[in-house]
Amino acid sequence: MTLLARFDRAHGGLAADAALYGLAALFALLTALTSTLLPHRAWGAIAAWAYLGAFLVVVGQLVLRRPAGRLPLTWVAWAGTALLPLIVEAVQRSAGQAGRAQEEVLVVEHMGERLAGSGTPYLGPEAIAALPPGEQLLGYAPYQPGMAVFGLPRAAFGDVWWTDSRVWFAVATVAALAAAVRLVPPGGPLVRAVQFATVLPICALTLATGGDDLPVLALGLLALACCAGGRYGAAGLAVGAAAALKLFALPILVVLAVLALTTGHGRRFLPGALGLPVLALLPALVDADAFVENVIRFPLGHGIVTSPAQSPFPGYLIAQAVPGGRYVAAGLLVAVALAIAVVLVRRPPRTAAAAALFCGYGLLAAILLMPTTRFGYLLYPLALLLWAPALNAVLSRRTATTAPRGDTALYRL
Repeated sequence: MTLLARFDRAHGGLAADAALYGLAALFALLTALTSTLLPHRAWGAIAAWAYLGAFLVVVGQLVLRRPAGRLPLTWVAWAGTALLPLIVEAVQRSAGQAGRAQEEVLVVEHMGERLAGSGTPYLGPEAIAALPPGEQLLGYAPYQPGMAVFGLPRAAFGDVWWTDSRVWFAVATVAALAAAVRLVPPGGPLVRAVQFATVLPICALTLATGGDDLPVLALGLLALACCAGGRYGAAGLAVGAAAALKLFALPILVVLAVLALTTGHGRRFLPGALGLPVLALLPALVDADAFVENVIRFPLGHGIVTSPAQSPFPGYLIAQAVPGGRYVAAGLLVAVALAIAVVLVRRPPRTAAAAALFCGYGLLAAILLMPTTRFGYLLYPLALLLWAPALNAVLSRRTATTAPRGDTALYRL
């Protein structure tokens, strides 16, 4: 057993819990004091107290040597570190206070308004170019058409706190995570997996201030849990819904499609997995060029304005420092994608746990090598990689005739 694994299991998992909540409290405090982003500062001012409270509860559990109640504490901590700041910022924003939402919140709400008014959530390149220079970035909507659904409440009912798109991101996230957790046996792996999808600062901060990635992640985790439980029809619907929201879900869809075909469940999985994204594309047919401009050209750096996603990962550094670096980074990304595809075909995953590892490592490589990316995108691989041990518990609960007991394919990468 590695040193990290020993620490994770020390005192029934409480030692790692204390480290998580303590370091998260420090991160939130530093964010409140030093962040240049006003929504982040507002999040930190609330979340720091919630993390501190969770830390003190865990310290009490350590003193009393009672590790019970770790999962309920996780949910309570998530409410204090993500849901409460979200509601506070949404209320303050509806009251006219500036700096209480990241740009993606506005973008999604504009998508809903456009979908309701014109039938497509996108502006074409000419319309974006006609905007004032300071507004052109917000004219882009680099999401799948399904994301516009979260902006429809604002379009229908106006500027009140509960029509904030983050509120509906949170509703979808809570519903998907709750459904996923019901499919996984309780225990240490589940607690750690839920923590890394909820109270980890990168997740809590994202949901409270922006939020569009969390429903996609939660639906992906639900799809994996459904596959682990043999519910491939439900898994297809879950990952199909995720892919209708954001392209980040497509790698998860591909890996789960390979898993479903390999295990003989393709007929149950594929209709929902492919059907929902295709249906979501119908609004894009109203103006196909606008869809291409927003979803393809802009993320690739060929839009009218440049994406602000510039975290200092290898792909970004190569693109900036090496002559022709954008093409070098793109070449490396394609090479890694082809390597993963070859392994996926030659040694396909036969369990949901192995599929989760494929997805986690694949997305990690993509995030590190993309020329334009965000630090916050790391929430995807972190949550997926921690979800794999919890899925193994699902497999061990099932009978030997429903699913294989193990799959070491990914560990041979």
